Amino acid sequence: MRYPVLRLLPLLLLAFGCSEQKTTATEQQKPAAPISVDSVAAVPPPPAPAAADTAAVQDVAAYLAGMPVSQQGELRALASQPGWRTFAADADKSWAGYHQTRTDKIQPWAATELDSARRAAQTVFYPFSGPDFLNVATMFPATQTYVLVGLEPVGTVPRRSTLANPKLFPALKASLWSVLNFSFFRTNDMAVDLKSVELDGSLPLLMLFAARTGHQVAAIRYVQLDGQGQLTAADTAVIRQPGLKVIPGVEMQLLDQAGRKKQVYYFSADLSDWKLGTNKEAALKYVRTLGPLVTYVKSATYLMHKAYFSKVRNLVLERSSFVLQDDSGIAMRYFRPADWQFTYYGVYKRPINLFAKQYQPALTKAYADSTRRPRPLPFGTGYNWRQNDSNLLLARRRVAPAS
Repeated sequence: MRYPVLRLLPLLLLAFGCSEQKTTATEQQKPAAPISVDSVAAVPPPPAPAAADTAAVQDVAAYLAGMPVSQQGELRALASQPGWRTFAADADKSWAGYHQTRTDKIQPWAATELDSARRAAQTVFYPFSGPDFLNVATMFPATQTYVLVGLEPVGTVPRRSTLANPKLFPALKASLWSVLNFSFFRTNDMAVDLKSVELDGSLPLLMLFAARTGHQVAAIRYVQLDGQGQLTAADTAVIRQPGLKVIPGVEMQLLDQAGRKKQVYYFSADLSDWKLGTNKEAALKYVRTLGPLVTYVKSATYLMHKAYFSKVRNLVLERSSFVLQDDSGIAMRYFRPADWQFTYYGVYKRPINLFAKQYQPALTKAYADSTRRPRPLPFGTGYNWRQNDSNLLLARRRVAPAS
């Protein structure tokens, strides 16, 4: 999940916190069937083609992203309005700047430096992600399955009335401002902005990022995890008002530009040890069924430095073949050098003032090692977001975890 660190006002950062964040359930609405290719009603014969519903959910994603919608779709009229056209032109400009400063630098770097991790990355686990499909898809573009977990509510596919609301465009722009400029979300601000136009969680932004990273949204299905970590179907009633022991989620089926099928799962879950105890560690049980992982961690509020996030930390260390993280991920003291090989990138400085207590002398020593100098990092990432202030660590497990 993304947290505010910028505008250089540390007091703003005190307005949010990962483990303490609370969300308010939106008004329960009449349950609706999951939106997916398979759910399209058709009058036989013949059955309705899958392309009809695929175009519908893709059009919503494209509309939110300020990208062209289908000329035959229901959103064509809305996309012809001056308000959306202005929004789309502004979005194109913002994304062009983002690609120039980040994507165009990350892609060649990752192709070289993460080649081994990418080959192992059939499944990427991204804890504390919020709706940040953008960064993980850029780092690992060929991955088949992405599993994201955050505190933010799952949310639902926006209704037409929401898409027609003129307040939608400034709300989206405000919510994306920090991630496009500084690579992370200002979580509380995002929640306020989106709630103002009845965008009720992470799904609309996941769809937007899917479109802007060159993916076609083929289907969306609401899901939940039971106490054994089993994935089952859910409806909007569960998504909007999950019980205390329910882990709500969404499954997004994608096609990339090469025609490869992908799946993105987002679960709304508190990963603290105490909360995992109340729901029988359902989220972690599910992740354990996915085989060896590549784990990506960024802007994670240093939660896995703390004793009360030991369960998710241990899962990452036990099940990951690679861990790519900034210094807000797992503290170096938890990695056993006998088990891991480390490659350091960029520059390690002290954490920003809000997280000053999470300073790691071990990282300072590692970055000062003249025999194994850190490798360049040509882009900014994390809370120290400027290019010359950022760091990443690639930890490679010496012996692959058991399948």
